[in-house]
Amino acid sequence: MISQTAEYALRAVVWLAGHPEAPLGTPEIAEVTRVPTGYLSKVLQELRRAGLVVSNPGRGGGFKLARPAREISVLDVVNAVDPVERIEACPLGLKSHSGTLCPLHRRLDRAIELMERAFAESTVAELVGEVGGTSPLCEDASAGPRRRERSGSRKR
Repeated sequence: MISQTAEYALRAVVWLAGHPEAPLGTPEIAEVTRVPTGYLSKVLQELRRAGLVVSNPGRGGGFKLARPAREISVLDVVNAVDPVERIEACPLGLKSHSGTLCPLHRRLDRAIELMERAFAESTVAELVGEVGGTSPLCEDASAGPRRRERSGSRKR
């Protein structure tokens, strides 16, 4: 349905939306969202280029949402890293299908359209604030990310 990259981007954005107080570093976000740090770094840069997150370099820096979570749709996040692709022409390149989609590809495109619409109508704030379900991403969302020690030895 969506790529792993889009899933990782959604995890990161949902976590940032739930913790808007201060910028969060890539290692902290990676730990909580269970996304490999190197991969997450690339995903966060794509989200930054799309204007969904801002980054503050240096000590105490990190990433924050660029605008309120209620103004960011799930589709915004997905399209920032792996845009939803509609079927506009026969994927097989069949001449007999030029100008129209066959029943299979027409139905597949309709399903993509429904997914796209559902993502466009869902905001990140709704994902964070949904009542009655489990907390997004982790078993104890209220604990916040675990901060690594800044002095002494580092975990590897």
